[in-house]
Amino acid sequence: MAAPGPVTPGPPFEPAQPPVIEGFSPSIYSTQESFKEKFLRKTRENPMVPIGCLGTAAALTYGLYCFHRGQSRRSQLMMRTRIAAQGFTVAAILLGLAASAMRSRS
Repeated sequence: MAAPGPVTPGPPFEPAQPPVIEGFSPSIYSTQESFKEKFLRKTRENPMVPIGCLGTAAALTYGLYCFHRGQSRRSQLMMRTRIAAQGFTVAAILLGLAASAMRSRS
């Protein structure tokens, strides 16, 4: 068995940059998007997800407020509403994924 040759270190790993993979581009967009631009683009692609997130947050907030005030029946109702809003949000995400997969096929 032959002895392994000397190992020459490659360029140092830079954690702030994505890894370079030959033939792979991490983004289909030529320029980097800011958070606001990406948020607006994703909202235009699937507007039901932010609506579901806002509904979930509103039901949670109001439910916690009712719990704090001692209105247990209303608090329970709002927690159930929150679960329904979360289900709506998950369904919107799945439908958005299915729609984008169908668009990419054609």
